Amino acid sequence: MSLSAIDLGVFVSRVSAVCDEMGLVLRHAAFSPNIKDRLDFSCALFDEKGELFAQAAHIPVHLGSMAFAMADIVATRAWAEGDVLAVNDPFLGGTHLPDVTLISPVYVDGEQVGFVANRAHHANIGAKSPGSMPLSTSLDEEGLIIPPTLLVSAGEPVRDALDALNALSGSEVGGDFAAQMSANRRGEVRLQALIRKTGLTAFRAAVVDTNDYAERLARAALQSIPEGEYSFSDVMDDDGAGTAGVALECTVRIDADGILVDLERCADQVPGNTNCPPAVAAAAVFYAFRCLLPADTPACAGTFRVVTLRTREGSIVNARRPAAVAAGNVETSMRLVDIVLGALAQALPTRIPAASQGTMNNVAMGDHVGNRPWDYYETIGGGAGAHATAPGRSAVQSHMTNTLNTPIESLEMHYPLRVTEYSLRRGSGGAGEHQGGDGIVREFEFLAPAEVTLLSERRESRPWGLAGGGPAAAGRNLLDGLAVAGKATFTAAPGQRLRLETPGGGGYGPRDDARSLKAKPVESG
Repeated sequence: MSLSAIDLGVFVSRVSAVCDEMGLVLRHAAFSPNIKDRLDFSCALFDEKGELFAQAAHIPVHLGSMAFAMADIVATRAWAEGDVLAVNDPFLGGTHLPDVTLISPVYVDGEQVGFVANRAHHANIGAKSPGSMPLSTSLDEEGLIIPPTLLVSAGEPVRDALDALNALSGSEVGGDFAAQMSANRRGEVRLQALIRKTGLTAFRAAVVDTNDYAERLARAALQSIPEGEYSFSDVMDDDGAGTAGVALECTVRIDADGILVDLERCADQVPGNTNCPPAVAAAAVFYAFRCLLPADTPACAGTFRVVTLRTREGSIVNARRPAAVAAGNVETSMRLVDIVLGALAQALPTRIPAASQGTMNNVAMGDHVGNRPWDYYETIGGGAGAHATAPGRSAVQSHMTNTLNTPIESLEMHYPLRVTEYSLRRGSGGAGEHQGGDGIVREFEFLAPAEVTLLSERRESRPWGLAGGGPAAAGRNLLDGLAVAGKATFTAAPGQRLRLETPGGGGYGPRDDARSLKAKPVESG
């Protein structure tokens, strides 16, 4: 028997609150600024088959990829109460190596009823370069690869596995993994309490109702897209290993049966690390369509049943092992959102915004040689695209990332760095009837030697405008005033300054200069 609308709404709120509480535990128990300050983590609940039924509003690229890959992960194992499994292998359900997922089965009265999971980004996952976001050409160069591995087996710690993680850089990394396990434990306790209150049969029925309701909402909302075929293409600046102008192409086919997103014409996988596994491509596609749904649509697997993704094995969006993927999760995913939205703009010209900055502006730095090793990682916001009714927002994270910045106070307390400027990059948004959002200027002064890696896009191509709106300014990376490539690695000395000027968002609609002239008072001669 299906739940009433009221009961279903209460159930969705309850399971979403479990995810929110998991996130609070993780944030407040974590050691690293990357997790406790930037909030680079996500939490979700899955049924016993690995189908998503609740998630918090955390990181889109984490949650979409977990929803895509979780069923395969959980189906390959015999689970026991008290297990905690870790995985970061991009070709076994992960995204890139710094994102480590911890999965715990949930049992009630000896019966398995589902899973809790969280994924968090670790600034040190064992790569040779600090920040573990290297300019790599193979997965092995990117750090410690964790296949599905038990950290806790039936309630008993697996010492070898835990020691391998703790050895990465001591207490900070070990503390973050402990925080992830604590978050899962809180999710288990809260979910068990909910099931005991509602009854297992009623709980399982509610999970089915939630996914079916989300599918109905999605189908109804997406029926507003006119049937047809819509294509869009763009190019990434480069792969960081000498391949420039990497092509991305998307075709969206809409008919009465649903939506097909075809990425088969994207470029072959590249030597550099802008490749991504299909779970990351799926996350980008799911996110783009989720933006078209009502805000109260449940965040669950049913939401995405209407969308089918087609990729080509061996391409940049479905790379083969051992392809390097560190930047695929953070840069290629952003550009995939651009091309899906670009295609949809042809069908829904007044609902789709112009391109946002199209990059996460990844900065990884640190020192593994000195007496006090340190690893720092951050993504930096930029401008959002304008749309038919309003300008784009300035200085925000957009699309596949939903993190905060690292507060200057926290950054300067933890690392030998000084932030000498943090401001709006005024005038970087695209011109138009509605102006694109402006990017950010963030400048670091090094107080100690550091090895630095930059992984950024939109340094060559510019975020596009829509409906006659102008493109935004491309981003710039500068070391002591001299240009640095979008993807680069170098050693910085004390006193040097690294300046990132992030892209703006595209403008929407043509500028009406005549209207602006009419608004000025006319002086009499």
